Amino acid sequence: MGEVDPAFVQDVEHRPNLAAAQAEGIPLIDLAALAGYSPSDGEVADSAAVEGLVAEIGEACKEWGFFAVVNHGVPAEKRERIEREAREFFGQGLEEKKKVRRDEKRALGYYETEHTKNVRDWKEVFDFTVQEPTVVPASPNDGEEGVIEWTNQWPEYPPGLREACEEYAQELQKLVRKLMGLIARSLGLPANRFDEFFKDQTSFVRLNHYPPCPAPHLALGVGRHKDAGALTILAQDDVGGLEVKRKSDGEWVLVKPIPNAFIVNVGDIIKVWTNEAYDSVEHRVMVNSEKDRFSIPFFFNPPHYTMVQPLKELTDERNPPKYRPYNWGKFFVGRKANNFKKLDVEPLQIHHFRI
Repeated sequence: MGEVDPAFVQDVEHRPNLAAAQAEGIPLIDLAALAGYSPSDGEVADSAAVEGLVAEIGEACKEWGFFAVVNHGVPAEKRERIEREAREFFGQGLEEKKKVRRDEKRALGYYETEHTKNVRDWKEVFDFTVQEPTVVPASPNDGEEGVIEWTNQWPEYPPGLREACEEYAQELQKLVRKLMGLIARSLGLPANRFDEFFKDQTSFVRLNHYPPCPAPHLALGVGRHKDAGALTILAQDDVGGLEVKRKSDGEWVLVKPIPNAFIVNVGDIIKVWTNEAYDSVEHRVMVNSEKDRFSIPFFFNPPHYTMVQPLKELTDERNPPKYRPYNWGKFFVGRKANNFKKLDVEPLQIHHFRI
């Protein structure tokens, strides 16, 4: 990726501000009180420390849509291993990586020409699904029935990548269950309220590599966007580059890397489930001219047959549903297809379902 192809260049109003403020803001939440806690175990769940956590997470979801967690229970060596394997994989030549390239038939694997908001991202990725096979609709179009199965494409090299990825995904699933339990309780719901959405989940993990960019003032690693799923848990290296649009003033603020922390953000599905009590927030990734950056987001997504709509328990006459129900699988498959081609129209967004 030498000279900057115009396909990467952001419109003037969306270009990064290389002197952006560092976010003092995104809340840092210590999950140490959850050690040995399982959401279904009522006794531990009501300890004062866990209640404090519930309140902190509710506040963070409301005010920021983003927070960082430490003492999260994910073993450091699992994270270090997947990071190491990802570097090995991306360090190969393009021809090797393209052996597991994804296409319109195979939705998982390596890809280097992803677009966000119709502008090409300065990055390369490798996607794998958490539940194999993952069942999704064959077509994003309403009225077209039928499902297909997505299976992972694993490269021959590095030989340890598959195991590292699978073990990491298992650990992250434990963490996402804990977090969804806390989010449920922060809404006044039972801790297990979201458990049904783990069965047949369409969650996936992405390995991101952002190479050094000769024009970091023109391009972005990922353009501004909100996450379409329920919850995202991000591991980022120490290079930094993630920016969040602060709700209080609309400013872009840089999220400072915190060693061994995960960055968690609310996706559009939680925004709809909570009838906008909690918000999904725009974020983007800046690139730099000197250093490679690596990150690993885990996207927690419900089963394809989920009809996403405001939860009955959170709506009433005074707070009527703000969204019509939409089928998650159709939405998800439609969004995936957008990554392959530059569209003339805006990709499907949840505001298209707003009442």
